[in-house]
Amino acid sequence: MKESNFQSEFSKRNTLAGVFELKLCKGSSLPFSSVAEHQEEALLAASWKGEGLFHKISDSPIFSGHKTRFTRSKPFDCFFIRKYPAYIVIMWWVPRKKKRAYYIHIHKWMALKENSGRKSITEKMAEEHCSLWEDYSK
Repeated sequence: MKESNFQSEFSKRNTLAGVFELKLCKGSSLPFSSVAEHQEEALLAASWKGEGLFHKISDSPIFSGHKTRFTRSKPFDCFFIRKYPAYIVIMWWVPRKKKRAYYIHIHKWMALKENSGRKSITEKMAEEHCSLWEDYSK
C-alpha cells in the first residue's frame, strides 16, 4: 500500500468536512518530521484559530513538458478558507490485517510534537489523542 492508495480510499470514505494531511504508517511510529513545516502552517491557518488560507489551483498540466490533460475540469481558480477543522490523518497499515485511520486535530498534533518528549507518534498516542478513528479494513 502507498499513500496514494490511502488518498484514493479516503476520498471515497471520508464524510467529515475539513482540511486534511494524509500519512501512511507501516511501522510502529510515524516521525513528527513527516509532516512538513509548511503543511503544519497551512493547516493551522485554515483551522478555527487561524487567519485563513488562500490557495490558487494550478492551470498547468500535471506533468510539465507533456501534453497530458486533466481528466476532470478544474472546479474553480482559487479558494480562501478559515475556521475549518484541520487534521493530520494517519493510517496504520499491516498487510492483510489492519488499516486504521486516526484523525488528529492540528492543534493536538502540534501539542504532541512539542510536549511529548518524542520524535515520533505511536499508534497508541494517536488513538488517545484523535478526534475520530475509522477502520478501513472492512
